[in-house]
Amino acid sequence: MGSLRYLNKFFLRYKWRFLLGILFVTVSNLFGILPAQLIRNALNVVADNIQVYRQFHGFESQHEVDKLISSSIFIFGLLVLLMALLKGIFMFFMRQTIIVMSRLIEYDMKNEIFQHYQVLDSSFYSHNNTGDLMNRISEDVSRVRMYLGPAIMYTINLVVMFILVIAAMISVNTTLTLYVLIPLPILVFVVYYVHDIINKRSEQVQEKLSDMSTFVQESFSGIRVLKAYAREEKYLQAFVDQSISYKNISMDLVKVNALFFPSMLVLIGLSSLITIYVGGLEVIKGNLTFGNIAEFIIYVNMLTWPVASLGWTVSLVQRAAASQERINEFMFTKPAIVSDESVAQEIKGDIVFKNVTYTYGESLQPVLKNVSFHVPAGNSLAVIGRTGSGKTTLANLLLRMMDVTEGSILIDGTDIRHHNLNHIRSQTGYVPQDVFLFSDTIANNIAFGLKNDSGEDHQQRIYQAAKDAAIYDNIAGFRQGFETMVGERGITLSGGQKQRISIARAIIKQPKILIFDDCLSAVDTKTEEEILTNLQRIMANRTTIIIGHRVSSVKHASSIIVLDEGAVIEQGTHTELMALKGAYAAMYEKQLLEERNESGVSQ
Repeated sequence: MGSLRYLNKFFLRYKWRFLLGILFVTVSNLFGILPAQLIRNALNVVADNIQVYRQFHGFESQHEVDKLISSSIFIFGLLVLLMALLKGIFMFFMRQTIIVMSRLIEYDMKNEIFQHYQVLDSSFYSHNNTGDLMNRISEDVSRVRMYLGPAIMYTINLVVMFILVIAAMISVNTTLTLYVLIPLPILVFVVYYVHDIINKRSEQVQEKLSDMSTFVQESFSGIRVLKAYAREEKYLQAFVDQSISYKNISMDLVKVNALFFPSMLVLIGLSSLITIYVGGLEVIKGNLTFGNIAEFIIYVNMLTWPVASLGWTVSLVQRAAASQERINEFMFTKPAIVSDESVAQEIKGDIVFKNVTYTYGESLQPVLKNVSFHVPAGNSLAVIGRTGSGKTTLANLLLRMMDVTEGSILIDGTDIRHHNLNHIRSQTGYVPQDVFLFSDTIANNIAFGLKNDSGEDHQQRIYQAAKDAAIYDNIAGFRQGFETMVGERGITLSGGQKQRISIARAIIKQPKILIFDDCLSAVDTKTEEEILTNLQRIMANRTTIIIGHRVSSVKHASSIIVLDEGAVIEQGTHTELMALKGAYAAMYEKQLLEERNESGVSQ
């Protein structure tokens, strides 16, 4: 229960709704008890006057007695209906306070969790899978809401009703009250025990359903690979096996439910039988009236369902506590990347790496080793090297997705750790190696780089960014143009198209620093030249970091560094590096030879 203390701040926020809910529960139960007493009085009136009615048999006065009995029953009936109506009204108010409170807290919690997710650094996401993150913000929050709403409401209702009903029963007859309550503890135990089994099997059903959903999602996402390898039959059989397993677990749950409800009805009926039997004996003794027996049966039925729901309520609280503990685990996680001084200033783009070393987690080997370079504001730097040489790590450090292990990175003379994170990232355009597009229109994917998605030149800026990224003609050729939906992760587009849309998204924001992480690997040489020509104009007066593995992509940069196993082995302009006849020159000659061979084959 300790984990649920986290929710106290929400109770304080909505304390008036909560207190009003308790008031409405109490008033609703008062109006629920009064009909039992009215029915008792009505039956007693009938029982007391039936002998009088028979005595006046054959006399005109019998008609008057009949009218008196009928009018009394009619009045009692109207009062019972009025009590039921008032009970219903206050039950409505009860749900409008407590249940609505739970929905409002659910809304606040989901916003709070999502907001917290946004500030956590990339290392958090590398250690936690997406399904788990989604589960905690959806399934776990829903379980907590069931505690905040139904569990609390039914618990308050049970406590208030138990106090009022037991007090009313004792005031009538203590002996009958004790007999009537005998089956109720047994009912609570049965409900709690069976609900524990139901919960476990329900979770097994949910887990199996989750496995099936993941299997189907992966099958649909990888349908091209699946078809290319002709694995349809195998996947179909795997899905059938999972469906059979899901069916068997579901049937086990159905069997438990099938036994549970009849057991409840037997115990409820037992309470009613005890009431009639013991109550009948008390009537014979003259301690009770027939009206009291009817009153007690109503009280028994009023108590039975709230008491039966106690086991269900306890299970709700247990599940909510477990879910809240999972939520707290992430909510109490602090981001590793924070700004020391949070300097927010206009960035010019002067970048300095001073003896930067970075090591991933528990790895013994650093990914970057003592890297140093200076990129004056408005200039460009190209980073080239083999796969695994640390190029992408360098880009992530510059975006401060992670902090350096040793050394420092300065932007405009200030350590990057002192800059405001959002401020510096808002002035940086980034095209990642692994392109991600949202399941939205092409226009909205490009405009994602804009702070403000309105304005007279909004559409023109989208068009211009698409032209600069050499993707405008492709988009114009689509049936719906810029309003074309790209599908999940851009699955409807080719690799080159996705890369160019990602470039357009970066350059539309007109940042002070541009970072291109091997973003031209999926385009042909002609398109690459067109994009690079356009970028020469866009890169003017902007600090640009170009990461690539093709010399043609980087040779026009102001300065070039060559990385090998995380260390800078060569540095200079294209001309200077070619004159060295080292690793860069060898790479250039090798790629030039490959292009000539490809050209010869195509001819």
